Amino acid sequence: MATCPPYPTRPAGPPSLPRPHWWQRAWVRYGALITLLAISGLVILALVREQTGTQGFLVGLGLAVLPVPLLVAAFRWLDRVDPGPWQNLVFCFAWGACAAALIAIVANSFATRWIATATADPASADTLGTTVIAPVVEESAKAAAVLLVFLFRRRDFTGIVDGVVFAGVTATGFAFTENILYLGTAFGTDQLTGGSGIASVTAATFFVRVVMSPFAHPLFTVLTGIGVGIAATRTGHRHRLRRALLPLAGLLLAMGMHALWNGSASFGEYGFFAVYAAFMVPSFGLLTWLVIWTRQRELGTVRAELPAYVVAGWLTPAEPFALGSMRARRIARQQARRHAGKEGARAVTQYEACATSLAFLRQRGRRGRAGADFALRERQLLDALWHRREVARPALDHAARATAPPAPRPAPPWVYPYGTHGPYAPYAPYPSYAPHAPYSPYAAQPPYGPHPHHQPAPTPSLPPPGPYHRP
Repeated sequence: MATCPPYPTRPAGPPSLPRPHWWQRAWVRYGALITLLAISGLVILALVREQTGTQGFLVGLGLAVLPVPLLVAAFRWLDRVDPGPWQNLVFCFAWGACAAALIAIVANSFATRWIATATADPASADTLGTTVIAPVVEESAKAAAVLLVFLFRRRDFTGIVDGVVFAGVTATGFAFTENILYLGTAFGTDQLTGGSGIASVTAATFFVRVVMSPFAHPLFTVLTGIGVGIAATRTGHRHRLRRALLPLAGLLLAMGMHALWNGSASFGEYGFFAVYAAFMVPSFGLLTWLVIWTRQRELGTVRAELPAYVVAGWLTPAEPFALGSMRARRIARQQARRHAGKEGARAVTQYEACATSLAFLRQRGRRGRAGADFALRERQLLDALWHRREVARPALDHAARATAPPAPRPAPPWVYPYGTHGPYAPYAPYPSYAPHAPYSPYAAQPPYGPHPHHQPAPTPSLPPPGPYHRP
């Protein structure tokens, strides 16, 4: 006699995905990171206050904070083409000011004491700690923030400019904490010796560290950021060794320049000024030129890649020109703010960021460096552009007209006395026709089959197809 099973059986179907480990959950990682930075901040605050005293700490804090807004604003200006999430910059600054500073203070003090005990020569131990130990420890601690962003925020790390920005903001936070310590100690020295005014130790320290060399630490760490940024543009198995060596080379250059800077005081009375004029200023100028040149190349990428989406109907013909000019972008934001308020300006800013990310994504796809999520990422960016088009497109069209070069004036009649036709007409070349582009799986396709001029435009409720749709 047939019997029924005591419990209903589960219908056959695809196996369920395994539940992620507790450490793989986002809130656990963010909570652990915030806790680590908070504990590091409290410990570094206690150590600096213990060395400088409460009054010295407050004076050092007030003086050290002065260059921070300028440096952060400069790095944000460099990142205006493709701005990343502000959370990344907050993490980098907090890591530099708290975790990296704590690692540097503890490791430098331990290494210097160990060398002094082993050699019985405190003076040599201090010199060795300043010129060798400190550059290695400090640059390694600051480079950890850039490496963490590269590993866990890979989508936000696309090239050299991102590496420069992350490294520079991290070093700005580190220099902020270090300046509090140095300026607070100098103020305590002035209280013991009675120094005041321009001749005081505090004024001299402020002039050297805040006025003359606020970019010193950012300059060192930027070399590491450039190495990681170049490695971020190299994908595939062929570049695996290069991706590992480039960040290491940048870190070694940062350590070497840092050691040269710290050792300049031992080169004689004018050693500091010689190193400053011969190495620091030219290096700063060269790196500034490199970053600005890279930024202009990014704008060129925007102008070169976005016309494919114009043909597909996603963008208007004027948008690639406007999005490839920082002046036109600014005019578009101002136009949106006048007509739609802050929300309109924010929508235009987000539209510009999504369009720039779309251009970089398509460039990586054409070069074979796109990841497996290319189709999904392109679809997300196109959807983001479509939802903001009503505010952004009129503003960008206005900016394109405002920044367009003036039309050439017609020639006066006496230049061509026989008219513009006949044997004496001015030479005019044949009209140029764009060649048919070869098929690429990453080429932008029309949203819904034919060109949008031949059928109604897609509605936001219907998602566009992926880039692998063959015409």
